[in-house]
Amino acid sequence: MENTTTNPPKLILRDYLAIDRSKLANERTLLAYARTGLMFFVSGISLVKLFSTDLFLVYLGYILIPISIFIVILGLIRFKHTHTTIAELYQKR
Repeated sequence: MENTTTNPPKLILRDYLAIDRSKLANERTLLAYARTGLMFFVSGISLVKLFSTDLFLVYLGYILIPISIFIVILGLIRFKHTHTTIAELYQKR
C-alpha cells in the first residue's frame, strides 16, 4: 500500500510576509471605508444644519446619512469576508 497523503509544503519567510501584507492591506481597506462613511455622515449633517432654507440641500443631507451607514456596514462585511478567506488560506498551508 502506498501512502497517498502528503504533507503540505512548509511556509518560508516570503510566504509569511505575503500573508502579513494581505492582512495589513485588508485593515487599510476597512479604514478607508470607515473614513468615507464618516465623510458622508459629516457632509450630510452639515448640509442639514447649514442650509436649512434650501430644501434640495436638506434632502441631499438626509440622503447622505443612511448612505454613510451603508458604506460602513459594507466595509465591515467585506473586511470580515476577506479576513476569513485569508485565514482559510493560511490554515491550508
